[in-house]
Amino acid sequence: MVRLYNLHPFGSQQVVPCQWEPEQFCCGGCDALFVASGCKVEAFAVQGAELCRHRCAFSTLGRVLRMAYSEAGDYLVAIEEKNKAVFLRAYVNWRSKRTENSRVCIRMVGHNVEASLCESLRDQMSIIEMPMSEAPLCISCCPVKGDLLVGCTNKLVLFTLKYVVINEFSVLDFDYSLIIHIDNITPVEISFCVGYVAVMSDLEVLILKLESGPINEERVNHHPQETSNPSKQTEDLNNETSQLESEDFVICLKPMELLGEKSEQSGISVKLESTGLADENVKYSRVQHLLYRRFAPDISFCVLSDNIRLHSLQLLPIHQTGFHPDGNSVSQEKELLSLFCFFSLPHAGYLYMIVKSVELMSVYWYPEKSQQAVLTPQFLHVITSQSLQCFTVRCSAAVAREDLFTDTTLKACPPVSMDVCALRIQLFIGLKAICHFKNHIILLTKADPEAIPERRESPKRLLSRRGASVRSRVPHVAEAGWNLYIVNTTAPVQLYKEMVDYSNSYKTVKTQSCIHLLSEAHLLVRAALMDGSQLEPAEKAELLEAFKESCGHLGDCYSRLDTEQSHLALPYYKMSGLSLAEVLARVDWTRENDSQKYERGLIFYINHSLYENLDEELSEELAARVAQIFHVAEPKQLPHVLTSPSMKNIDPSTALRYLRKLDTCGFSPVLVALTKAAVALKMGDLDMYRNEMESHSEMKLVSGFILEPRLLIQQWKGQIVPTEFASHLKETQPGLLVASVLGLQQNSKIGIEEADSFFKVLCGKEEDTIPQLLVDFWEAQLVACVSNMVFQELLFKLTAQYIWRLSKKQCPDTIPLRSAEDLINACSHYGLIYPWVHVLITSDSLADNNYTEDLLKLQSLMCSPSLDIASIMPLLEPLSEDTVAGLSVHVLCRTRLQEYEECIDTLLERCPEAIIAYANQELKDDHWILWWKKLLPELCQKVKCGGEKHQLYLSLLKEALSVVAVGLDLRDFLNVLPEDGAAAFFLPYLLFCSQKKSVT
Repeated sequence: MVRLYNLHPFGSQQVVPCQWEPEQFCCGGCDALFVASGCKVEAFAVQGAELCRHRCAFSTLGRVLRMAYSEAGDYLVAIEEKNKAVFLRAYVNWRSKRTENSRVCIRMVGHNVEASLCESLRDQMSIIEMPMSEAPLCISCCPVKGDLLVGCTNKLVLFTLKYVVINEFSVLDFDYSLIIHIDNITPVEISFCVGYVAVMSDLEVLILKLESGPINEERVNHHPQETSNPSKQTEDLNNETSQLESEDFVICLKPMELLGEKSEQSGISVKLESTGLADENVKYSRVQHLLYRRFAPDISFCVLSDNIRLHSLQLLPIHQTGFHPDGNSVSQEKELLSLFCFFSLPHAGYLYMIVKSVELMSVYWYPEKSQQAVLTPQFLHVITSQSLQCFTVRCSAAVAREDLFTDTTLKACPPVSMDVCALRIQLFIGLKAICHFKNHIILLTKADPEAIPERRESPKRLLSRRGASVRSRVPHVAEAGWNLYIVNTTAPVQLYKEMVDYSNSYKTVKTQSCIHLLSEAHLLVRAALMDGSQLEPAEKAELLEAFKESCGHLGDCYSRLDTEQSHLALPYYKMSGLSLAEVLARVDWTRENDSQKYERGLIFYINHSLYENLDEELSEELAARVAQIFHVAEPKQLPHVLTSPSMKNIDPSTALRYLRKLDTCGFSPVLVALTKAAVALKMGDLDMYRNEMESHSEMKLVSGFILEPRLLIQQWKGQIVPTEFASHLKETQPGLLVASVLGLQQNSKIGIEEADSFFKVLCGKEEDTIPQLLVDFWEAQLVACVSNMVFQELLFKLTAQYIWRLSKKQCPDTIPLRSAEDLINACSHYGLIYPWVHVLITSDSLADNNYTEDLLKLQSLMCSPSLDIASIMPLLEPLSEDTVAGLSVHVLCRTRLQEYEECIDTLLERCPEAIIAYANQELKDDHWILWWKKLLPELCQKVKCGGEKHQLYLSLLKEALSVVAVGLDLRDFLNVLPEDGAAAFFLPYLLFCSQKKSVT
């Protein structure tokens, strides 16, 4: 189906001042227009809206049959005929042609360029002759690289464009690089673009992709899978065709469409032959079949029409130059995003996308028989004998699927499957030919309706596979009544505005028609922005503004109209740049009561917008409107909506009225209760607050906060903002607050760093200050057995905080929620404190009870195997060993690092009371030897020295001797006793050791 609108895509027109009737013309680049007539070519400069200036004219070798212009290289190539011989020539540096009689430089491809170039010829036009073994039928220039592809009867010849530097002067030249042998199809038109080749005969289209790679042979053959001998098949078919034709029969092959790998089954053989002359970097060695399509002629009439044939083959590349909906340019380098192929029958055109996937995008049905068509990124222009038609195309919509900045899953784009849109059918008399470049359309008209076709053959010949040469037109005398027009297309923004105005008539009549036309307007602007490098800054800014406006219009459609794609309101509104308040201001509030109907698209957009922390506060009136919308349309979402930061200005009484009307059946009543409690706090009604909080257990309240984290934590301009509810819980129920934030963290509703920031902001602490409530949260995380990736970091943070407080003698700012005993009993990461540590601590009668809990928690962590002691060693520097607390921590660290000898020395010096308990705990197994090699000698030495602690050391020595006597044999025990000791002192232990042996 084709939707027809009566818009105005065509603007002003001007006449090209040609001296002779045009037979061929082409254009391209920034301003080039070439018109060929007979053996003459006129070049015109098309600049601005009203300027078409004659630039130069030059003679050709013969009458021009075909010609093409390449922007890359700025050259014109032509197929010329003279004395029934056909030549191929390229005209280079044509802009230097001052007069028709100016000298030119003629050279041949493959010959030495330097020899044919002299200093005086640098500023002269050069003609490059390209000898061909067969007569060229058609030509195509790559729009990206400028390479030239020439079609002959059974082959295609590729000339690679190159630049030769001679004496610091760059000269354009070609390499005869590749021959593509194609059997069973004779090219009538070809198109070439960055390795993609499209070949068209009267009723067949074949698309190939040339690929580079290692070359094992000079010739790489690619035969179809189902054809073992294509040449034999062709010969048999030709013989059969000849026999049938002689009996006045017509062969009608059935229509066929083969995509991708299946296109190799078309029966067309393709062979690549490398000439070995091209640069190794650009050699093609493989070919991939992409598409084969064959059409059947219309035989519904008794007499076959001679014009039922394909025409207007074209490959159209779409580049990415950094368009971003926000107006930012990422890159100015062109990147090929996609490639499209168009070809047409007299009554229908076909547009395929052929990069990454091969698929038919659009079919264009013409209201009357077409003669020629040209495809642009924005439009398809078609001419008939009496009219110029303009259709929209979906190239930009297809490319949007590959555009990094326009991901269709997040940022919507109208689909390619929409009905084709015809913007206008403009009457013209005697249209003959059309071409297009930039924002200009070139039209050739001739009043005489009779025209000699370029190629005329019998209907029988059209339907066979036998090759047919392209017959040139019979020369005729120039007649009056012809004109060559330059029609300026309307600027995209102007046409966009007209389409938007036109769509207003559909708003209350046809929903889909309104969306369709606005989608076309959106794609029009998007296509114009795809190649942003060609736009002036002011023009680009205007297009970006139109792009955002079109997104707003589409958002309005999907938010107000009942469609299956109503969810698209969200991405379109986001791309429009409209704020939530601006979108709500566009809503038609026709009714003030609860009977107004709100469509799904609007609900979907508002709901998601309120979830995304837009940093936007709605006014009291708009907030009340939003509450009304959800009360009517989505009451289950009302608690979530009311907790959004954007709704902070809503009147609490209004919010409470809607909450009281809620029927909690079907969703969490605890969430409604918490929302009411939050509203009650805002109103200052503490009695209502307590009633709501006491109506559910603490576990239920935690689950309610998990359902809606914004009751406690909100974000505003990227910053964590605790709510009034959270501040109140901090003062009244800190345990519930910590448990709730822990629940949020365990359910991935808040990150670890966000939770830490929340408690710091809530307690009003600086970034480097840790409040006790955050320490409580860390301890709660350890008790909850967090994952292994997190708990080492938690252990480090808690250890650092305990050490910092002990070193600074800093008391917690609030009462800790858990004591050391609670943590030891509840968490395996808090280990039982060693007995010798208790002895060490109780030896200090002056210990400050204010720091006892931090010290016990730190010692408990250090007694646990979970803590990596080496990681906390740098943290111990501020903690002095002068205090018993510091001493115990340092000795614990050295013990965990198995530095037992140093610990023995320290304890004997600082706290000998704990040495036996320490030895009993630590000096076991492999370290038991330290009892008699380290501890026993040290105690003997202390006893000898005497002093105030002589009796203490003496009792410790006796305890050590008792332990050693039990563990050693008599001989070993004698060896460890000091030589200068009193025998009477050691005799009881010796007797015990000997009696132990005799009993054994």
